[in-house]
Amino acid sequence: MSFRFLPDAPLAAVRMPAGQTVLIDPALRPDGTCLEVIDGMARVYCPCEETEGMTLAFLQPGDQLRTDRLCSEGVCVEALTPLCFRSDAEPRQGHGFDPVNEWTLQLLRIRHLGSAEQRLHALLALLVRRLGRRCGAWCDLPFRLTHERIGELIGTTRVTTTRLISRIRAAELIEVPAGEAGLRLAPELVESAPLAAA
Repeated sequence: MSFRFLPDAPLAAVRMPAGQTVLIDPALRPDGTCLEVIDGMARVYCPCEETEGMTLAFLQPGDQLRTDRLCSEGVCVEALTPLCFRSDAEPRQGHGFDPVNEWTLQLLRIRHLGSAEQRLHALLALLVRRLGRRCGAWCDLPFRLTHERIGELIGTTRVTTTRLISRIRAAELIEVPAGEAGLRLAPELVESAPLAAA
């Protein structure tokens, strides 16, 4: 895995292009850090060799990431779209919602569905419901994940993921527009997903 380190000094704006990753090392911040996404979308994952980059959460504008509650080896933040976050945010108190915990719970629920097809269906719907938007006849997701990453999220191989996505594309329930960073899903795919009320 390749990444850069988050600067030691708290910053009001850290900008990253899509595809770049930053490591937040807790050894450099014994009291923790609170990041807040200003613009863009990010994937939070564990950098531990044993877990091979296990995805913990996805973040969008307004979400906070408290590093004092995560792995002792640190956490990585990958920009899925051009990303801007602050590393000097004050943790919100009292509202009880933690986006990392919520995402981890939802991803765990998906992993426990019976078949890879159900898990893929539920994952795509969750990503669109939480990070996408309805745009005319389609639901747009502003980024793409590799088939390998989707396989990690649903507990299957890249080959199986590719085969399942090909079926969804053949049914004209997903489009991958050439030259665009995101993808489009048919609303009926999102609405009929397992765990749709999640």
